[in-house]
Amino acid sequence: MSQAQSNDYILELQQLFGTEAVIHGNELQERAVSYWNAAPTEAMALVKPATTEQVSELLRWSYKHQISVVTQGGLTGCVEGCVAADDEIILSLERMNHIEVIDPIGGTAQVQAGVILETLQQAVADQQLRFPLDLGARGSCTLGGNAATNAGGINVLRYGMMRNLVLGLEAVLPDGTVVSSMNQMLKNNSGYDLKQLFIGTEGTLGVITRLVVRLFPQPLSCNSALVALDSFEQVTQLLNHLQRDLAGALSAFEVMWGDYIQRVTQPGWHKSPMSSDYSFYVMLEAEGADPDTDGARFSTLLEQSLEDGIIVDAVLPKSELERRQLWDIRENFEALYQQPPTFLYDISLPIKDMAAYVAQVKERLQERWPESECSVLGHMADGNLHLFISPLCEGERSHLHHQADEDVYEPLRQFEGAVSAEHGIGLEKKAWLGHSRSRAEVELMRALKKTLDPLSLLNPGRVFDL
Repeated sequence: MSQAQSNDYILELQQLFGTEAVIHGNELQERAVSYWNAAPTEAMALVKPATTEQVSELLRWSYKHQISVVTQGGLTGCVEGCVAADDEIILSLERMNHIEVIDPIGGTAQVQAGVILETLQQAVADQQLRFPLDLGARGSCTLGGNAATNAGGINVLRYGMMRNLVLGLEAVLPDGTVVSSMNQMLKNNSGYDLKQLFIGTEGTLGVITRLVVRLFPQPLSCNSALVALDSFEQVTQLLNHLQRDLAGALSAFEVMWGDYIQRVTQPGWHKSPMSSDYSFYVMLEAEGADPDTDGARFSTLLEQSLEDGIIVDAVLPKSELERRQLWDIRENFEALYQQPPTFLYDISLPIKDMAAYVAQVKERLQERWPESECSVLGHMADGNLHLFISPLCEGERSHLHHQADEDVYEPLRQFEGAVSAEHGIGLEKKAWLGHSRSRAEVELMRALKKTLDPLSLLNPGRVFDL
């Protein structure tokens, strides 16, 4: 595409949406690609529609001119799904950030897709309600992006992933057609559940513009602890005991391998509340409706676990500040990125196989790069682990990344795990999709894409190639 043609397209977009809603040139390059990539954004232009109708108008325009569109939410995705080429248009939902309705009786909220997760959490908390999706990027990620990637986070054990929290949604198809199904009921078996076409499909089949999400009563008690354990067998024992004895109140069970704790509590980072020499650590949390009895039961269970030798040490926060400091050890892992390159992985597999899998990955990495570091943590109770791998050797970044991919994904096959637990496939993982999905499954995905986006204009090349 010539520069003159590009300029003509930008002028058309400005006439359609206003100059303030169309970012291009130097102003666009001042924007970072994403939270993870500080490079300047490359695209023909970035358009910021304010309504579903404007999103529809933009997609009709792109369909007419056969120009690819890349959707963007909070830019916190980890698989390069928001990266655009210089001949593509970016559709940013940042202006569609209104909470339209909070219904405390029905336990729902109706929101635009650009609403930031933490904004909704705070808004419903004022009415003693809770939107339970929660993750470290809560202050930046958007609900539309959460739905498009079927986000998970720390409360999946109790509340499920984003798919479980969406009752209805509105989306715009690649040709501009608006599909509005703003269902507010938990039960609705009236034909196909069309919202599932857009949840977890990474914006490849349509652009989510509005959602109806489930709300829950705000818990009256919250009890937390950071505990240390000597073996993975003890970790699974503790999980089983807590799931049984807390009778559904366990909401978070975050496991951290000892090498993760050692790295994030090194001088200049987090202060370790206990010895950093144990093999495993778990940040756990239980929520309930009776502050007096819930706290006593929680403490009794931990004391019994200490007596039984399941856990070897424990720290219970005495204030909300101390609780946040403990959670910060789990959620703030900037220390792992001090020796670039560091590659983040998001995989899932059966709990019983986790220790063997991690051991295999570390063995392969040590054979390839003797000085490499691999730090592991995860939600675990839902089968999800995150690995941070630093080769600590010379080499071209993309080549090192591919080698690390091999050492993470190849052992995963024998355990029938998934190459993505909650972050999606994007551009980064599509070469490995076949490790988790059969040929028939991928072909069905392609058939859906060809049906809804025959010109492959919406988020092209994400998840798989046509």
